[in-house]
Amino acid sequence: MAENAFIKLVPSSAKQSVTLDELKKLFTYYKEITSKTGTQVGWNYDESAFPYEIKETPEGKGDWFYLNSTDPDRYRAIAVAVGKEAVETDEGTPAIQPYVQITLPDGATAGDKGKANEFCKFLAKKFQAELHLFNGRIMYYNPRK
Repeated sequence: MAENAFIKLVPSSAKQSVTLDELKKLFTYYKEITSKTGTQVGWNYDESAFPYEIKETPEGKGDWFYLNSTDPDRYRAIAVAVGKEAVETDEGTPAIQPYVQITLPDGATAGDKGKANEFCKFLAKKFQAELHLFNGRIMYYNPRK
């Protein structure tokens, strides 16, 4: 059964919307910064830190993409999507809240789950968002009152 984590862009987040193209750029940036770390320590760390290629299917165009593993022995895939949900504000008024959904499809490995958690934390820090992890716990990277 697939597992989901959500990065929710709450009112105090740094961004109030996100697109798939922005997410692809952030994953590319993540790969760049981890390769620089590898260069500093003299190890090819970028292949271990981001063992995926960004792929998009015709049926998912504009709605979602997936990260396909370049190391099939340890990893399989992670799906990434954006969406919006109706929520109620603290004042009781309805509002629309954007989110990023990270999905571990059936057949995902423990390695995929570990990498997905890393990516979720990275994205939540970048957006100063509320992170709802796979295990149901919530991490707050957004400024709180």
